[in-house]
Amino acid sequence: MFHQFVILSLVLSLCWNTLVCSFLSAIQPQQIFRTHITSAALGITNVKYYIMHKTSSQSSEVKDTKIKSQFVNIQGANIHYLEAGDSTAYAVLLLHGVSWNSQTWQDIGTLRLLAEKGYRAVAVDLPGYGSSQSILGAEKPFLKDFLEGLNLKKPVIVSPSISGIYSLPLVITHWDKLRGFVAVAPVGISGFSKQLKGIELPTLAIWGINDKIVPVTQADLLLKIMPKTQKVILANAAHRSYLDATDKFHNHLIKFIEETSSQIDWSVEQK
Repeated sequence: MFHQFVILSLVLSLCWNTLVCSFLSAIQPQQIFRTHITSAALGITNVKYYIMHKTSSQSSEVKDTKIKSQFVNIQGANIHYLEAGDSTAYAVLLLHGVSWNSQTWQDIGTLRLLAEKGYRAVAVDLPGYGSSQSILGAEKPFLKDFLEGLNLKKPVIVSPSISGIYSLPLVITHWDKLRGFVAVAPVGISGFSKQLKGIELPTLAIWGINDKIVPVTQADLLLKIMPKTQKVILANAAHRSYLDATDKFHNHLIKFIEETSSQIDWSVEQK
């Protein structure tokens, strides 16, 4: 019964996302349409991942007593987020892919891990996802307003999949407000490549070698256009590399965050 409910919920979510994508593509056809059209493929394959990880994580949710569920008003909408760690510490903002939400980062232990490492970890439900209200046309200004609303100064932003339509515009227009960018196979890189070219923001491009949704060539494009980028390819992982190879993903994420906080020399590409 639980699995049937999950499948129905994800199908309804997929239908909603597809309608939104179609509307946005009519507004900005060259950049947004190619970005959003991947929603259908992502939503269908996400069912098995949700069931597997939600079931396996239920026994550990009780332990996450320090993870707070909160709301903030952004552009007139109530936006939900989860937060763990010291509110004055170095911040990490976790976005999510289509058919997912902030709960994913609690389920796989990312919020807890970051808090234990001494960071302020925030996972947001993007507008219209999870428990957040929708904001029409929020892609470009939303993250800037969210950072200001929570007083997140110079965070590292972790952006998988469809969340690229939010994170990439922020990187283009306000990269100086960020400490680092973790591109987890985000969509939209090709569409924003001209604006991203030359931006000197420390960036980790992390991909699953078997990604059929956003190919590894997009990681190579980031290496080419953003000079402070390093690339990591995870074996035995597909588009949702953080679910397929969670421990390895966490190891690379923590290493990158530690490197950005110590302001290492990014002039040499790291393998």
